[in-house]
Amino acid sequence: MSLQRLQGIEPGRIGLFAGPINGQPSSVQREFVREVERLGFGTLWYGEALAQEAFGRGALYLAATERLVVASGIANIWARDPAAMANGGRTLAEAWPGRFILGLGVSHAPLVKLRGHDYDKPYTAMREYLDAMAAAPWRGPAAEMPPLVLAALGPRMVGLAGERTAGAYPYFSTAEHIREVRSILGPEPFLAADLPVVIAADLASARTIGNRHLDYYIGSANYRNNLLRIGWAEADLEKPGSDAIFEAIVAWGDLDRIGEKIRERFEAGADQVVINIVPADPDVPPLAELRSLAPLVATGLCS
Repeated sequence: MSLQRLQGIEPGRIGLFAGPINGQPSSVQREFVREVERLGFGTLWYGEALAQEAFGRGALYLAATERLVVASGIANIWARDPAAMANGGRTLAEAWPGRFILGLGVSHAPLVKLRGHDYDKPYTAMREYLDAMAAAPWRGPAAEMPPLVLAALGPRMVGLAGERTAGAYPYFSTAEHIREVRSILGPEPFLAADLPVVIAADLASARTIGNRHLDYYIGSANYRNNLLRIGWAEADLEKPGSDAIFEAIVAWGDLDRIGEKIRERFEAGADQVVINIVPADPDVPPLAELRSLAPLVATGLCS
């Protein structure tokens, strides 16, 4: 992987998605991210949606840690104007040099509507937004824009990510799709691949835990349409999804089995695999699951 587009940031081979701690108090989140850093994960990705605001949350995590790379995954372009996005990114990049990646995305029609906007021509909206960000005035301390990464699924958005940003972060994806994304991006851009992980002894147990995750995202038009586009059948996407689609998207089992799924994403072209823990109890921070997965970070799998 070339780090040129990441401006020298060292993201590591294994990242972690912070979704399971969305609803926790900030004090709990700080302790959790310190453990993420202690265990050696390279990057902590976090969402926005209707949870804590993207730059406030990024500052919370950066201040709580010393080395961990922190990445918005994603900051919603409909939540703030381009100047606010650019200058929010510069603020974190100046305060914590070499540790922040600004992931941007167009979000989803229902969430955009809740914010009072029309979800119309998302590709065009993103392209024009990037233009406006590049032209945004900045009167703060000397600071470069942090590296940008786009949440991208379809070929046009992936192409835009490769042309205009450091790379792409496809979410709720398959190894087959990651291979397509890499072929569009080319060899240089950074590619982080989401991988939902369920720790369970058998498929039935894994589905009992993981169906909650699949059910939610299969119900989202963007993810559903992308899966149909790459060849999955409507029958596979009837909630909560077929066993075949579950196996293609979710890593489950013991460390060896989960490790094979991580390798599959690397072989498909990912530079980083972002472990997205789907916990048995969504109301409890998944510290036990996090610690059980830590050996994967320390192995040659991640070198």
